[in-house]
Amino acid sequence: MGFLKIENLSKIYGDPGNQVVALDHVSLEIERGDFVSIIGSSGSGKSTLLHIIAGIDVPTGGKVCLDGQDVYAQSNEKLAVFRRRQVGLIYQFHNLIPTLNVVENITLPILMDRRKVNRERLEELLELLGLEERRTHLPNQLSGGQQQRVAIGRALMNAPQVCLADEPTGSLDSRNSFEIIRLLKLSHQKYGQTLILVTHDENIALQANRIVTVSDGRIVRDERQAARP
Repeated sequence: MGFLKIENLSKIYGDPGNQVVALDHVSLEIERGDFVSIIGSSGSGKSTLLHIIAGIDVPTGGKVCLDGQDVYAQSNEKLAVFRRRQVGLIYQFHNLIPTLNVVENITLPILMDRRKVNRERLEELLELLGLEERRTHLPNQLSGGQQQRVAIGRALMNAPQVCLADEPTGSLDSRNSFEIIRLLKLSHQKYGQTLILVTHDENIALQANRIVTVSDGRIVRDERQAARP
């Protein structure tokens, strides 16, 4: 059994007379520590799939099991804990709190969970992301690429089992996009986390060792390739 197992997953939006099928009986298995790109055009269902894996969007049917745990068989309280502790989510837009500095934004999920900040991990992430000299800066004092680095740090601070990135370079130029992907690959290698990245950019998708193509809510291709250095 795969570390992440998706079985017959469906998601339908709207009323019976006006329905949109976002996911149509999708099944997929992902091994622990894998780096998978999910690629598809706008509206293909790739982001919906990612959000259901993250425990954010409840499926209409089917199951998501992470490390043997049925994600949606939990109570709402336990599902919230699952989202905070086992999943790191990175969006296209940084979603940083404008009144909090770099360190405060990175550690916010830990503090909201009423847990003690692992200072050693924090310093390690600041070094990995090249943010040591920016730790007291507010978001409006950072470039777009630096803000996305903070968002990556926030997603990784909890040491989640799975890191999910939804178009993480969509709002960046090509130079910053390359740097963000480099950092995601580096953190994936360093921490051994399962990394799932949604993108419409084939060049970015090719950085993964597995590419899953989604179209009209279905998986139409699933290819494994040698990971790029």
